[in-house]
Amino acid sequence: MRAAVRSAVRATLAAACAGAALLAQAAPADAADPPRRPGVEVEIPGPEQGQDAGSGHIRVPAAGRAKPAPLLSGAARAADGAVTKMIDNGPTADRLDVVVIGDGYTADELDRFHADARAKWAEVTAVEPYTTYRDLFNVWTVDAVSAQSGVSGDPDPGTVRDTALGSYFWCEGIERLLCVDQPKVDAYVAKAPAADLVLVLANSAKYGGAGYNEPSATLGYEGISTASAGHPKSGQVAIHETGHSLGKLADEYFYPGVPDYEKYTGPEPADPNTTTLDAARLTDRRAKWYRWLGETSPDGGTVGAYEGGGYYVTGLRRPTDNSLMRILGKPFNLPGVEAMIAGFHRHANLVTPLTPADRVLRARHTAKAAVPHLAGPDGRQPVVRWYLDGRELRRFEGRTEVRVAELWLFDLRTHRLSVTAEDRSPSVRDPEIARTLSSTASWEVRL
Repeated sequence: MRAAVRSAVRATLAAACAGAALLAQAAPADAADPPRRPGVEVEIPGPEQGQDAGSGHIRVPAAGRAKPAPLLSGAARAADGAVTKMIDNGPTADRLDVVVIGDGYTADELDRFHADARAKWAEVTAVEPYTTYRDLFNVWTVDAVSAQSGVSGDPDPGTVRDTALGSYFWCEGIERLLCVDQPKVDAYVAKAPAADLVLVLANSAKYGGAGYNEPSATLGYEGISTASAGHPKSGQVAIHETGHSLGKLADEYFYPGVPDYEKYTGPEPADPNTTTLDAARLTDRRAKWYRWLGETSPDGGTVGAYEGGGYYVTGLRRPTDNSLMRILGKPFNLPGVEAMIAGFHRHANLVTPLTPADRVLRARHTAKAAVPHLAGPDGRQPVVRWYLDGRELRRFEGRTEVRVAELWLFDLRTHRLSVTAEDRSPSVRDPEIARTLSSTASWEVRL
């Protein structure tokens, strides 16, 4: 990051932290810039007050300062690391697994942590498309027992508490930036059977959070979101961060007044929600979100090509004026919803075989499968179809189990029976994404 840009960015962040209703101005790193200092890049949530609640990026230490392990009682040590499946919607292989870990909860406060985890997940699933697709998720809690209640930096920078994950506000001097010791987080994540997303809840009512959006090469999760368990707006921070990790969405806010971020002059970005093209050229080139142009979006207004996005004031455009990827508390816009659905299906399957497929099924057997329920307002459910050797058996459409005797097999050959569930979401218009919204289970059958 150029020195001049960093100086301007940090000055603006300082003003925001002092209480000014300004957009956090930390600029993203540039691959062409000099080597960056060690650490990880995190996203800063926008100011608590102010309508334009975008966020910035900054590099922070990955690990906290080395210190002795907290002195826990025998009962506390026994509780530490306990794993609970809070939401059970099926096998980890077929579901998107979320791991929730608390920090700053003592052994006596673990019941409160579990209640906070349930409440925060309810906040997430109140936002579309999470509401419709909530049955695609498993949610695990991992108990991290802290020696002291609360987290460092609450209520002031001088407050230091001994906690399991080392959470602290005032990270890099930014009051609302809630950082963690990532290696300690990973040690608890590893206790869960699977992890696609990680949420760290701080035992605090202070506004704040952070987005660690670099995927884990060792544990496989897409990113870590931190949030205050007791603040009513912190859930929005976590949802915004999943827009990056699951939807691969860019930030739709921009940095007015920051050098080198007044105008974007680079190539067309890969992100599905930013473009160098105006609406007319999007249509002419059949590019990005052109299929949604002119539609009324859940975040208000009409889908178009609005100037500003991806941190730049000009040169890049966004689909709508004020979506969740720009302002906390808003819904995802239509292209954002489509991208999130695609992300859900990258991790989850619509068909879970309940009958083992490791043996040949005979006439006395039944092939059974589970298909998750979609909780959308239109009542639409996955379309379930059965096939024998690739030929559709229309009489079984919609069923989740079929007896081999019903197949009317008349020879002694081994055949392949398969079931496919397809999500025909009206929120998906891109044919390439639509082709990914199905899954299949198969068995070998014979008389």
